[in-house]
Amino acid sequence: MNLTDLFPIVAPILVICYLVGLLLKNIPSIKDELIPCIVGIVDGILGVVGMYIIIDYPAKDIMTAIAVGIVSGLASTGTHQLYKQLKSLIGGDSND
Repeated sequence: MNLTDLFPIVAPILVICYLVGLLLKNIPSIKDELIPCIVGIVDGILGVVGMYIIIDYPAKDIMTAIAVGIVSGLASTGTHQLYKQLKSLIGGDSND
């Protein structure tokens, strides 16, 4: 399995965790520094769920499923940071 085959399988985890991160960002009592940790925990849980419900999931055991979930989900944090950096380069507001 190459990387292009892997993306459609883990993309749902990335999208869900991106939305979880955005929701957490709008809760004033949660510090921004905690959001990646919380998202990482959600990622691990979704990785295990994905192992059971997604056909051709790249993990066949729970530990690997947790790792795949964390890696694919934390990509959502990187995606948000990429968006934020590009927005600030273009001259937009970077208070997201």
